Amino acid sequence: MKPADAFKPSARPFPDDQPIGTIIRPGRDTDSAGYIALIGACWGEYPGCVLDVDNEAPELRALASHIAARGGALWTAEAEGAVVGMVGTVPLNHDNAWEITRMYVASAYRGNGLAAELLRTAERHARSQGAKRLVLWTDTRFEAAHRFYEKHSYVRAGSIRVLDDRSRSLEFRYAKPIAGTVVEVLDPAAAVSAERRLAEVLKACVDDGAVVGFLAPLSIEKARAFWRERGSEVAAAKRVILAAWVDGEIGGCLQLDLDVPENQAHRAEVRQLLVHPDFRRRGVGRELMARIDQAALAHGRRLLVLRTWPGGPAETIVRSLGWQFVGVIPGYAIRPTGEPVDEGYWWKRVG
Repeated sequence: MKPADAFKPSARPFPDDQPIGTIIRPGRDTDSAGYIALIGACWGEYPGCVLDVDNEAPELRALASHIAARGGALWTAEAEGAVVGMVGTVPLNHDNAWEITRMYVASAYRGNGLAAELLRTAERHARSQGAKRLVLWTDTRFEAAHRFYEKHSYVRAGSIRVLDDRSRSLEFRYAKPIAGTVVEVLDPAAAVSAERRLAEVLKACVDDGAVVGFLAPLSIEKARAFWRERGSEVAAAKRVILAAWVDGEIGGCLQLDLDVPENQAHRAEVRQLLVHPDFRRRGVGRELMARIDQAALAHGRRLLVLRTWPGGPAETIVRSLGWQFVGVIPGYAIRPTGEPVDEGYWWKRVG
């Protein structure tokens, strides 16, 4: 079976936050013909993808009952009596995780916010049932789907799954925490797939006045290029990136620079504590900083240094976590608006 999804860019001039001309309702077994037609059309957009219902996906003939028997739920997006979208979610019975499954949207209904509303519907249900983490599988060929999930703060997690089906499917696993504030270290695949959301966080912080090496306004293309380079450094074991999810959205991040001279391999530099303005005053920065010691020790680093501008939001956090203040260099950096700003130096031993 292929439980993943397919999306394709659309030129329809609709806003991205509101489905138009559709209703979303609980799925029914009587929707089976619509589900089969929808999935078949979505797979048909990709060479080599073949929907063999009888031999590989017989549950589609009574999908609502099949998902309900697993303790999950299914929704149908309907327009003018036709099935134009679908999504399901089922518990995985480990780690308080639920799976997003069978997510598809008809090509004529993409780009209008319907896909996002379907996903939110499934996420809300899983969260209401106690889910702490969401996972999904998506075909490696479905690049538009990858972009969609990454926009919604899912990141690549784990190895590729090989399915023994007629389509010769290979699938990526995506995942994210969805309850409270959760900080995780991004491996190389996760760092690459988090590029879009991390770029949005960086841009929002710079445009809001954060002193993190850029001038405002920061273009999203420049922000993405920055994170693309940081992702390559994660793959080369030269950098660690911590990401913070807040109720399912990546809302902050922190980096540990491991690229030091060979006679300084005992230390690392903490860089760019970023919290999106929408998620401030919720303890996100402190959660990120509290995890940096563990990340440093995992790489054999016992001396940490960082810079922060006096009076900035990071100063209170680092002081409370036992960092030692060294001093201030006047006019060391430039604010995003162009004015000079002092910068303070801090250090800490860990382990």
